[in-house]
Amino acid sequence: MSTPAKDPRGQQSAAHWESIYETKGRESVSWYEERPDTSVELVLSGGVPSSVIDVGAGASALPDALLDAGVGHVTLLDLSMGALALTATRLEGRATGVTTIVGDVLTHDFDEQYDVWHDRAVFHFLTEPAQRTAYADQVRRAVVPGGLVVIGTFATEGPETCSGLPVARWDAEGLAAELGEGFTLEDSRRAEHHTPWDAVQPFTWVVLRRD
Repeated sequence: MSTPAKDPRGQQSAAHWESIYETKGRESVSWYEERPDTSVELVLSGGVPSSVIDVGAGASALPDALLDAGVGHVTLLDLSMGALALTATRLEGRATGVTTIVGDVLTHDFDEQYDVWHDRAVFHFLTEPAQRTAYADQVRRAVVPGGLVVIGTFATEGPETCSGLPVARWDAEGLAAELGEGFTLEDSRRAEHHTPWDAVQPFTWVVLRRD
């Protein structure tokens, strides 16, 4: 029997990710954005959805922005309990609009479907074909037919590693093709992320329609 694909961000154990947020906080990690403008624009590109799941959510400001935009419910999935706790504390007064899940995106048992799937900087950690196949299968399970899939990864000239782990870099066409059948590419763009120390990381973004 084959071993199920696992989220490679967990290779160093959840304790590794917990220590990052404990020692650096939410505003000093390389992926921090004060305003997740690209994510918000793309998530809302098909209109204001009733439900969004953000995989690899960390402690980002995305749920705040989506709730402000009128999204009915936001589900946050991440390996780090500490990161999700930071968000839960920040959004305590809006708890009815947010669900947090500590879990592995490749193996979590999704028991509901969402209008939009959002992933900023998880997919590029999937360096093995089996991991990417498992990811695509999870998206098919978790997104309603006609729903949107928004994914951002390091672009082809982006960093080769992140947090000590190797990454796979993508252009829009390759990223869309990697998700396989059942998805139609609706939009793509390049964006530059500036880290807290002002290093520039080029990103590829795609918006796919779940057929």
